[in-house]
Amino acid sequence: MSLRTIATLAIAIVLGLIAIIVVNGYISSKRGAPLQGSATGPGSPVVVAAAPIGRGVVLQPPLLKVVNYPTGAAPVGAFTSISQLTGAKEVQRVALHDLSPDEPILPTTISAPGGRQNLASIITPGMEAVSIRSNDVAGVGGFILPGDRIDVLLTRTVTVPGAQQPTSVTQILAQNVKVLGVDQSADDTTDKPSVSRSVTVEVTPPQAQTITLGQTVGAVSLSLRHVSDPMLLTRRATTSGQLGYAGAAPVHRSAGGGGVVHVTRGADTTNFTFGGAAAPKQTQEGAPR
Repeated sequence: MSLRTIATLAIAIVLGLIAIIVVNGYISSKRGAPLQGSATGPGSPVVVAAAPIGRGVVLQPPLLKVVNYPTGAAPVGAFTSISQLTGAKEVQRVALHDLSPDEPILPTTISAPGGRQNLASIITPGMEAVSIRSNDVAGVGGFILPGDRIDVLLTRTVTVPGAQQPTSVTQILAQNVKVLGVDQSADDTTDKPSVSRSVTVEVTPPQAQTITLGQTVGAVSLSLRHVSDPMLLTRRATTSGQLGYAGAAPVHRSAGGGGVVHVTRGADTTNFTFGGAAAPKQTQEGAPR
C-alpha cells in the first residue's frame, strides 16, 4: 500500500472521529436543555417533576426541576420556581396523586402550604363530602372505587292519597357524583374491588342533606356509571305500579253466589260463569287454556 493511500485513510478516520464528537455533543446539549420558547417570544418557566413522585411524598428540590414551556402553552396555575413548593415545614407541599417525570406540578395535584394528605384537601371548593352506608349489594358488589362516578338511589314505601295500600317507590337523590373514598381509602389509583361498609361521595350541600335524610327513611343504593357517561337520567322516580303487574283477572259476583271471570286472549275475550255448587262453565265455544 502506498504512502499516499495510507495518508488518505488516516485523514478520513480523523475527520470521521471529529464528526462523531461534534454530533454527540450537539445531541447531549439538546437532550439536557429545557424546552425552549416559541419563535414569537421567550418561554414560560414551569416547575415539573424531575423523577417519579409517589402519593403522599413531601416535595423536595431533588424531585423537582424547572423547564421552559412555549409562550401561552404553560398549564393554568403552574408554579414558576421550586422555592414556591419547598422550604420550611409551614410551606412544604405533599403530593396528592402519583406524579410522573416531567409532569407539571399544579395546585390540584398537591396539598396546600404546610398541609398534609387528607380528604379535605381534594374536595372541590363549594362541594361537601358525605358517606353512604354500603354492602355487597348496595355497593355494586365492591366494584365502586375512588374516582368513579355513581348515581345515588333511595327505595322507600309511601302512602298515595286515595290508594288502598302504600306503594314502593325508588327515586334519584343525586346523579353523576364523584366517589372520593371507599371505607378509609381515598387512593384513586387502586383497581382491586372490595366489599366496603361505606362510600364517601362529593356532592353539593343540598344533595348532602337529601342523602343524609334518605338514609333514615329508606334503603339507599348506588348505581355505577360508565367512566365517560355524563348524561342525566330522565326518570326521577319509579313506583311499583310501573313494573307492569296489573293483578288477577276481575271476578264479578252474581246474586246466586256465583260469578263471572273474564279471560282475554289478544283481541278475544271469553267469559266463564260459575255458581256455588255448579262447576265452571264457558259462555262461548272453545276450551279455556
